Amino acid sequence: MRANRRSFIKYASLAAAGNLAGLRPFGTLNALASTTPDYKALVCIFLFGGNDANNMIVPFDTSGYNSYASLRGPLALAQNTLLPLTPLPNFALHPSLTDIQTLFNSGNAALVANVGTLVAPMTRAQYLAGQTVPSNLFSHPDQQLEWQNAAASGATPTGWAGRMADLLTPSYNPSATIPMITSVDGDTLFCNGASSTPVSVSPGNLGGATCSEGSECTARQTAAQALLTFNSGVSLVTADDHITSNAYSYAQILTAATQSVPPLATVFPAGGLGAQLQQIAQIIQVRAALGVQRQIFFAGIGNFDTHAGQLVAQSALLASISPAIAAFYQATQEMGIQDSVTSFTMSDFSRTFQPNSNTGSDHAWGSHHIVVGGAVKGGQMYGKFPTLALAGPDDSGSNGRWVPSTASSQYAATLAQWFGVPVAQLSTVLPNIGNFTVNNLGFV
Repeated sequence: MRANRRSFIKYASLAAAGNLAGLRPFGTLNALASTTPDYKALVCIFLFGGNDANNMIVPFDTSGYNSYASLRGPLALAQNTLLPLTPLPNFALHPSLTDIQTLFNSGNAALVANVGTLVAPMTRAQYLAGQTVPSNLFSHPDQQLEWQNAAASGATPTGWAGRMADLLTPSYNPSATIPMITSVDGDTLFCNGASSTPVSVSPGNLGGATCSEGSECTARQTAAQALLTFNSGVSLVTADDHITSNAYSYAQILTAATQSVPPLATVFPAGGLGAQLQQIAQIIQVRAALGVQRQIFFAGIGNFDTHAGQLVAQSALLASISPAIAAFYQATQEMGIQDSVTSFTMSDFSRTFQPNSNTGSDHAWGSHHIVVGGAVKGGQMYGKFPTLALAGPDDSGSNGRWVPSTASSQYAATLAQWFGVPVAQLSTVLPNIGNFTVNNLGFV
C-alpha cells in the first residue's frame, strides 16, 4: 500500500521549474559530462509497505543471536545463513543481501540503526507518558508521507527533497533544462516543493507515451501539442495545459540527451528496482548536457507489508534490491562519480519484533537503513541499535515496536548537508531539526 499522488502525465512540472532553452547540441555537451563541476546526486530508494529491518540486520554474537532467535520464533533466520560483516563482527545481514555485504565490507556502505519519524527526542517512558509523537503512527499512508515530508503530519504538502530543490535550484541549477528532481516511481510527496515539482519518467520509456498507429503517430502528437496552445480562458485548464506542454519538452530533452551517448556497460538486473536505477544512471550520465550540478532521484519498490508468509516474501524482495543497488554503484564507478552520488533507503516503518499468528509481523516504528556511495563513511553502523527485549527499554509497548533513537529528520539532515544545504538553512528544509541537538550523524 502506498500513498503516492500520480501525475496526470508522466512529465508533470510547474512552469517555475523549467528553464527551457530548446534542445542543446547534446553530442558536444555530453563529451564534457565528466567535467561537470561540483556535481552531487541523492538517490532515495523507498521500500514501500514497511520493511522488517529486524531480519535485515541481525545480532551475530552468541548471546545476541540467541536472544534474537528466542523472541523471533518462526521468523528467526538460521545463524549459519546470515552474512557476516567483517568490520562489525557482532552483526550480520539477511542472506539475500550478498551485494550489500560486499559494499559494506569494502567501506562503500553504512548502516543507520533505529531511525523513525519523531517530533523531538523520545524515550519509552516519554512515549508512555503521552509526549507528542508524529500523527497516526503505524499507519502506512501517514508514515510514508511523514518520512517523505519530514514533518509531524502527513498534511504538510511539500517533501524535504522538494524543499531542497526550492532552496538550491537558483544556486546550482540556474540554467538546467529539467527540474532538479526526477522520479522513476510516479509523483510522490517527497519530490514536491512550493515552487518546484519533479519530472517523472517511466523506466525504459523516456518518451512517456506509446503509439500503435504507425505513420499517424507523429501527426497525432503534433495535434495534441497544438491543442495545448489554445487559450481556454479557464485557469485550471490553462495551468494543466502548461504542465503538459512542459512534459513534452522534458520528454524531448531527456530522449535526445540519452540517445546521444553510448549505453553504460554496467549490467543491471531486469525489471523492478534494477530498471529504475538503470534509468537513473542513464540520466546522470548526461548531467552536463542537462545543465545540472545537483540532482535528486526517487525510486520505489514494494510490497514489504509482510503480515503473512514473511520469510519467503522478504527474502525475494531483498534479493531483488541487493543486486540492483550494487549495479547502480558500479555504474557510478564506471562514470567516475561514485564519490558524488549517494543512495539511501527509506520505508514506512519496521515491523514488530514479535511474530504474529500468520508467520508474519505487524506495523511498528524504528527501522534500520542502508546508505551507499563513495562518499559514505562505510563499514560502520551509525545510531543506537535497540535492545531486543519485548517491553524493554526501547519498546513502545510489548511487541517490539522500537522507539526510534534517531529521527528521520536527523537522517535527512545528514544527507542534506552533504548535498549542499547550509546548516543555517536546515530548518527551511527540515522544520523539526531544531528539536535535536545532533543534526549530522556523520555517515557521509
